[in-house]
Amino acid sequence: MTATIIDGKSVAAKVRWQCRERTDELQARHGVVPGLAVLMVGDDPASAVYVRKKIQACADVGIQSHKFLFSRDEKQSVVIDKIRELSADPKIHGILVQLPLPKHFDLQEVLGAIDQEKDVDGFHLYNVGGLVVGGTVFPPCTPYGVMLMLDNSGVEIAGRNAVVVGASNIVGKPMALMLMNREATVSVCHAKTRDLAQFTILADILIVAAGCPNLITGPMVKSGAVVIDVGINRLPNGQLVGDCDFEAVSRRASKITPVPGGVGPMTVTMLLVNTISSAERSCAGRPNAIPGAVGAALID
Repeated sequence: MTATIIDGKSVAAKVRWQCRERTDELQARHGVVPGLAVLMVGDDPASAVYVRKKIQACADVGIQSHKFLFSRDEKQSVVIDKIRELSADPKIHGILVQLPLPKHFDLQEVLGAIDQEKDVDGFHLYNVGGLVVGGTVFPPCTPYGVMLMLDNSGVEIAGRNAVVVGASNIVGKPMALMLMNREATVSVCHAKTRDLAQFTILADILIVAAGCPNLITGPMVKSGAVVIDVGINRLPNGQLVGDCDFEAVSRRASKITPVPGGVGPMTVTMLLVNTISSAERSCAGRPNAIPGAVGAALID
């Protein structure tokens, strides 16, 4: 068996085309241009690259971006004051704090300062809590993108055994909640899981977000499983790889995402989707939250 590649670039391109149509309609009908504010503290090179990609993506679909840079030794109170100022600005529909933050910052306090109606990264406690009860205003971007990729690839979720490797607040935990909201039977593994293979071999859908290159090998994967590799790791030779041994796993899986070119393009794309949704909500008087079954409605 040779796995079919789930092409994140292709799926992202479809969604971004729809994003462009939605921003054009917002401007034509309401005179509104969606606005995204991006705050970055420090000069981490990887974060700088991600911010540039997000700003370019905004420009491509008609979102106006606003970048705010702070030195690494900036006081947390200064950043929070700026967040509150942006939260009160009607021209700003989304606020994103680029992670990681310097060690002297309290992450939850900073994220908690973002207006929940503008938390387009989906990290505010309000949005995380919404996932628990089966609906949220803005789903976290990476798991949201994974759900859309599964739906676009025709993967049945309800009743399937899903295993999530990695239990972070950004990917693993919300990913598990989204899958449960779609009636999958979910197991969550993490750094202290003993005999990881006994869990992964049972997965119909295996989602790996552990940040460990080649963690998942061929014998650990059930024949015919769908494998989503969220990990992105740079080897000493400069090569980018995921958390799976791609060659070995692709010989057992039915579908698999590559690294790069898989989940990565979807993360930025879903940030655009959430920002446009926020602008639409501002024009429509804040309609109900997005239901737990996110994904399929975005692509025909």
